[in-house]
Amino acid sequence: MHRMDRMDAVDWLGNFLSCRDCPHGEIREKGLCDLGQICVRDRRARRIDRFFAASPQESAKYLDHPYFELRVGAVKYASVFQLRALIDDEEPDVRAMVAQRLPLRLAERLIGDSDRKVRMAMAQRVEGAGLVKLLFDEDSGVRLIAARRAPPDILAGATNDDDPQVRCEAARRIALDKLPAMARDPEPRVRMIIAERLAPAQLGLLVADDDLRVRFLVAERCGTELLARLRDDPDPEVRRLVQARLDEAQQ
Repeated sequence: MHRMDRMDAVDWLGNFLSCRDCPHGEIREKGLCDLGQICVRDRRARRIDRFFAASPQESAKYLDHPYFELRVGAVKYASVFQLRALIDDEEPDVRAMVAQRLPLRLAERLIGDSDRKVRMAMAQRVEGAGLVKLLFDEDSGVRLIAARRAPPDILAGATNDDDPQVRCEAARRIALDKLPAMARDPEPRVRMIIAERLAPAQLGLLVADDDLRVRFLVAERCGTELLARLRDDPDPEVRRLVQARLDEAQQ
């Protein structure tokens, strides 16, 4: 397997690699690089990353390399004081790594970056107004990350999001007093989350839901006064659960 790795060791231009013309002889002598496995000249990102992980002091030398995977790896391991110059790098993957590592006060303008990868990286870090802005980002992946991090009291806008996944996250995290307003959400997965979180006394909002999974959750959690409304449910599993709970209540 290791021999095969050496055979496919090529640089970013497709040229086969050799240790003979490598500028990192001292690192190789220390056993910190290995052709086909750990190599900064290889085109494969994983092999580049292994090199910088073992020799992070070399990363600064590659921050302006023409191969973007090398710049990504270098940014990951270089001193944060050297990263500001790459905030406008032409490659989104590089800017996304800059967004992860640059001090937030310097990286904040990447909130408005043209590429979703960069904005997703920022959604993992920003707070306050920046996070609110990303809750309304044009990309649903960005909005989802923002919804996972936003304080529950600013999630109201996410309850009407176009993406059901974002609304699911809002339903999981929003304040309990805001949940009843989501009970008519068109997505059953959202209503299931609501059925799991609503107070038992509020489950009447979902007792006649179109989805049997939602009604089953209602039957599991509601008070006995609501069970009678589910006794003739069209689904046999719901009816069995209702009857079992009614029998238990009579004992």
